[in-house]
Formats: sequence, C-alpha cells, structure tokens
Amino acid sequence: MGLSMTEYKDGLAYLPLGGTGEIGMNFNLYRLRHEGEETWLAIDCGIGFSGNDTPEAEVLMADPTFIAERSERLCGLVITHAHEDHLGAIAHLWPYLRCPVYATPFAAAVLRRKLGEARLNNRVVLNVIMPASRFDVGPFDLQFVPVTHSVVEAQSIAIRTPYGMVVHTGDWKLDPNPLVGPLTALDTFKALGDEGVLAMVGDSTNCLREGPSQSESEVRIGLTELIAGLEGRIAVTCFASNVARVESIAKAALASGRQVMVVGRSLRNLESAARECGYLTDIPPFLTEYDARDVPDDNLLMIITGSQGESRSALSRIASDTHSTISLGEGDTVIYSSRVIPGNEQAVMTVQDNLTRRGVMVLTDKDGMVHVSGHATGGDISYLYGLVRPKYSVPTHGEWRHLTAHAALAREAGSDVVLLEDGDILNLAPGEVKVEDTAPTGRLALDGGRLLPMTGGVLAARRRMLFNGVVLASFAVDDEGYVIGEPRISAPGLLDREDPESERIREDFAYAIDEIPDELRYDDIAFRDAARTALRRALGRKLQKRPLVDVHLLRV
Repeated sequence: MGLSMTEYKDGLAYLPLGGTGEIGMNFNLYRLRHEGEETWLAIDCGIGFSGNDTPEAEVLMADPTFIAERSERLCGLVITHAHEDHLGAIAHLWPYLRCPVYATPFAAAVLRRKLGEARLNNRVVLNVIMPASRFDVGPFDLQFVPVTHSVVEAQSIAIRTPYGMVVHTGDWKLDPNPLVGPLTALDTFKALGDEGVLAMVGDSTNCLREGPSQSESEVRIGLTELIAGLEGRIAVTCFASNVARVESIAKAALASGRQVMVVGRSLRNLESAARECGYLTDIPPFLTEYDARDVPDDNLLMIITGSQGESRSALSRIASDTHSTISLGEGDTVIYSSRVIPGNEQAVMTVQDNLTRRGVMVLTDKDGMVHVSGHATGGDISYLYGLVRPKYSVPTHGEWRHLTAHAALAREAGSDVVLLEDGDILNLAPGEVKVEDTAPTGRLALDGGRLLPMTGGVLAARRRMLFNGVVLASFAVDDEGYVIGEPRISAPGLLDREDPESERIREDFAYAIDEIPDELRYDDIAFRDAARTALRRALGRKLQKRPLVDVHLLRV
C-alpha cells in the first residue's frame, strides 16, 4: 500500500474480499477516511461451497488477512440476512476480526447457534438491530431497508458518509405476495434516491432472467396441488433458511392430511430460530425422526436437508441407503423445492440418480411450480434503478456473466458502471471513481475444524493425490545405513498390490537405494531425500503420472 497515514487522502472506498465474480463467500469492506482517521466497516461474512474445480475441499471462505491486519480500525460487521453465504463464515473468521456484529433478530438467532457451537458466544458482542432501523456503527450512519428474499428479515443497507451515500442491496427481489415478512420497501428506496445516492452495490445472481419475479405464493399453490395428488412417503428438500418455503411445504402437507417431520440439524436449528422470532406460529411443532415411526406412509411428509448434493447431508445418505433411521424406495417421492447453485450440478445429479435407482420418483421445478428464486430478475433490477437513480453502479454477488448483464441494465438506467474483482479497492469519493489499489485475496478451506489456505501445502498435496495418486515406500537400515530385509511399497489410488507394476517398482526401488553413496547413509534426512529421489526414478515414466511420493526410513 506504501502510504503513511498522514499522506492518506480523506474519502470513501469499497473493497470486496469475496463474492464478486463468484457465487457465495460474500465479504465486503468499506473504508472511510475522515479528519485524519481511517475506519473500516464489514458487511456480510459468508461461506462458499466447493464445486467441481475444488474437489479437495467442501466449505470455502474468503481469506481475511487484509482486514485482520487492520482489525483495530474495523468498527463492526453488519449482516444483511441469515443465509450461509452471508453469515456462515463468522464463527470461523471472527477470531481474526474481533469486532462487534450487528444483525436483525432472526439472523442473530441463527448466528447465536453457530457461535455457540464454536464456543464464541461469550466473546462476540452481537447487537440485535430491528428491521428498518437507522443506527450508527463507528462513524458510519446506517439504515436497514427491508427487502423480500428467500429468508426472513433480509435488509439492504443505506450507508451515509460525509462523502455521499452508498446503497448496498444485499440479496433481494420484488414479490407482490411474499407470504412471510414484508414487501420490499420501495417507498424507502425512492426516498433514498430523492436524497441522492452516489453508488449502488448490487446483487446480480438472477439478473439473466427477464421480466418480473415469480411470487412465493405461486409456489405454495403449486406444492399444495402437487402433494395432494401423491401417495406414499413424500420428502421435500429445500434451503433450510427459507422460512416462507418451509411454511409453504408444511401448509401443503397439512392440507393433504400429512404430518410434517424435519430431518437434518440445520432444519431443526431453523425451526428453533424461526419460532423464537415469532414465525411459523400457526404450524404445529414438527416431528423428529423418532416421533414419526408410527405415522402411516400416506400421512407423512419429510422436509430434508441436502438440496445441493452435500455428501454428508441427510438426503445424500438416504439416497445411498446409509442413513441410520430413514430409507426411501419404491412408491416414495422426493421433491426438489430449490435451484442448483452453479458448481453443484454433478453432486445433485448423483443424489437424484441414486434415489431413482432405489425406485423413488424425483420431481423438480421442471415438473411443477415448486420453486422460485429469491433473487431479483433483470426486470426487478431495472425497476430498482429507476427508484434509486445511483450515479454509479457496482455489480457484485455473481459470476462474470451475471455482473456484465447487471452492468448493461445499470447503464440502460443511466448509471456509470464499475466492474470489480475480489481485491479491487474502489475509490468512491472524492474525485474519480476508479480502482486505486488492490488488496491480497485468497480462499480458505474448512477442513474438519481447521482453516487451510487453498494454495497451501496440505491442500496442494491433497489435490495432487486426488489426480495423481500417492506412493509410499518404507525400509529399515542398520547403524551403518545398509538395508535390512526388503523395502515395502504402497500406492493407494494408483496401483493394486497384486499389480505386476507394483513388484517392478519395488525391485527398482530396492536396487536404487543400494546405489545411494555411503556418505549419505549416516544422516537420516540426507538418506531419506536420496531415497525419495530413488523412488521417483523407480516409478519412471510408465505410469504417466506424477504422484506424491514419500519415504519412511526406520533405523534399527
């Protein structure tokens, strides 16, 4: 960065560390420099899910190093809504940020459970802010603007600063009848536009779809009609955080005389958070897997996690017949009340194929009105630009095809557009609106309880093992470094033990270590390095792979 604090110019800047040019991992920063003070504000801190390009990891998040190094100047983290791609990383990354967190009651209820699991509940200052409130976080004057989305209490944020106002939309849509929660507050957006908006930083995920958004109320009608005509056990999978959808599924089930059971920890947590915040009040408590044992098949509907094909989810285990209490088969139906997040197509198809193989009928949005997007269509976005009239548009939260389509809509509405990538530091005011610098970015993978850099040694080795296999050699030597007995070779994922090639490699390796010079045999490290080179040579080019190799040396 290179500048001392005294040389910094006052002004406002925006920096996405995650979620721009990709789906998920939303992590946004705003920098305010005013009267010699520099302050940062974070908005959202979410996870992303592994796609086909990252098979070595399941859950990803943006690397927080840049802001962690400035954490003493980070005044707060504000959450727009309770989806995993906006708050799922907080429990993992908060120890690097160490700032107060601000969220609506529902998002706070969801987050508290995550912080409790991470044993951070007593350390994180969690401020509950009512929807539509105006509040200060450090020097930032913030206003929550209620919007409709596929989770309750979603909020856009108006950020007022001495250098102008930014509207950060979060995830939103226009729905004339959202069923749970209010309509998008169009009057408020119009008032913000009248006040004057410097820039709008906006969701792009669904902008390729033209026309107005479809309504959640249409899904409730579609599900009710579909479920009424089915026999046997029915399972519906959806995003766990979509309270309106869970309510729609439950009401459709009750209309057909079915009791509702929820399967999966995230759904049980969702039910607790929703009821705690005053939602699902006219829905009877859901059954658990153990309550439902005596319910006849034709009177049972299960809501199950796993709509994205997650390998450890309840639906994936049911599809592969490895779930401890639930099995589905001939005469049963699974309804996918969800869309496939880009990158998860293969995993979802595998689960659907496994279900079909077991005789289960699989129904998706191709078979009926069972899902609508929670994100704004191109028509919605154009309408919002007409109200807010921002001078500048900064498309975020989407892949490049989404960002460029959003940019075209914004230009059509009269805004100047700046397209960014993660790590671009955009000067918003004063002066020219342009990328003035870049911040280091990266991805971390959640591996068990650890956070590992995607470019680090552990995951690089795992990626290499995944595609090229691994070869392990072990041998014992005496005090003078001469081999005792025969070396052993193991090549899991590359060669079977009975494969003649395994024996050829073992013999070549045994010959090669006999040739290692005497002066290297007294130093274990030098001997091991020489043996590793010998093992690579023994593998030769016949395998046409470059596996990860390692050698275990035992001196006896």
